[in-house]
Amino acid sequence: MIKVERIRKDLETLAQFTATPGAGVTRMAFSPEERQAREYLQREMEAIGLEVYTDAVGNLFGRRAGKDPEAPVVMIGSHIDSVKNGGPFDGAAGVVAALEIARALQDMGKETVHPIEVVVMTEEEGGRFGSGLFGSRAMVDGISQEELTGTFDEERISKAEAMKAFGLDPDKVREAVRKPGSVKAFLELHIEQGPVLESTGTKIGIVESIVGIRTFFVTIYGSADHAGTTPMNMRRDALVAASRVITAIDGIAREAGENTVGTVGSIQVKPGSNNVVPAEVRFSIDLRDGDNEVIERATAKIKQVLAEVCEAANLTYTWEEALSVPPVATEAKIIDIVAEAAQRKNISFRMMPSGAGHDAMVMARLAPVGLLFVPSRDGKSHCPEEWTDYEDIALGAELYLDAVLALAQ
Repeated sequence: MIKVERIRKDLETLAQFTATPGAGVTRMAFSPEERQAREYLQREMEAIGLEVYTDAVGNLFGRRAGKDPEAPVVMIGSHIDSVKNGGPFDGAAGVVAALEIARALQDMGKETVHPIEVVVMTEEEGGRFGSGLFGSRAMVDGISQEELTGTFDEERISKAEAMKAFGLDPDKVREAVRKPGSVKAFLELHIEQGPVLESTGTKIGIVESIVGIRTFFVTIYGSADHAGTTPMNMRRDALVAASRVITAIDGIAREAGENTVGTVGSIQVKPGSNNVVPAEVRFSIDLRDGDNEVIERATAKIKQVLAEVCEAANLTYTWEEALSVPPVATEAKIIDIVAEAAQRKNISFRMMPSGAGHDAMVMARLAPVGLLFVPSRDGKSHCPEEWTDYEDIALGAELYLDAVLALAQ
């Protein structure tokens, strides 16, 4: 059955693969640290007899054969890439839970009709290139060459170049697309990344819906001039304009709807000198809501403000959409299976929405999905203080073990 000590060992090992020792987990997509983590997971998969393979975009799979090799697979997993200076549980908890479920099935000697695949998704966070959910989008919709060659990290390395350096062929990304009907269900366990479960003393959150997400990048162009000799009324200051737009975004999000959130999380200023008027500013916009129409209305208002601010200041701008994922509902049958298992095992649970994006929201276009949350201490995530008790992850894995067996028979 599910063993907490194996979960602890896996997570403590994965936490060592970071570019920022002592300052949280920094494990970017296609990085040496991600390679180390993948190699560890591959060894653990092979140790229990899983058939390990990597698809065209770098998603890592461990396949457990079913009695019917042609039957659609039951897939379970999450991601191991992180944000900068993140925590050891975001994504990794779901991957380790999936691996532990495969171990438990091996220990029990259980056979299933459907094959089961443990999946380690690549570039879910978007921490390196700005557009996340890469691995799941590659499986469901396919990735365009424009995205591969037109998105860059801070060192101006394109996604295509990073893939090549990682041993992948960006010309073959379409091979990662899964055929309709090839996946029976996708299950993901994740830390809540919020305070609800802990504050209510609840062990499990069964997610009923996942918010829609739109991510944009705006670049405003002005003129680099001397900070001491250029009169205020003659300046074309890109940063002043950006600040006005960013302030407006906060107000638009607050007024759009009760559950709407808007965030500007990254900003770059050029030339970035204290004595030069900023000539170029690039910033991100992250909009989320459970209603796609609300997101659309907020987006339109932001575009209007951007146009008005830039016109008034004699500036130009570009607007790029990096990610667009609509809100989704999880599968009622999977919810019922997990809820019944929790009641049977006397594990406390509650139904809840997800305000964070997860691979499950993309996979919902390919197969029925389930999403489980386990408590986050103080609601913290995306920071070194992120913590979830190993015992809580084990409880979630127990429930998903039941779900996997029910779905794979």
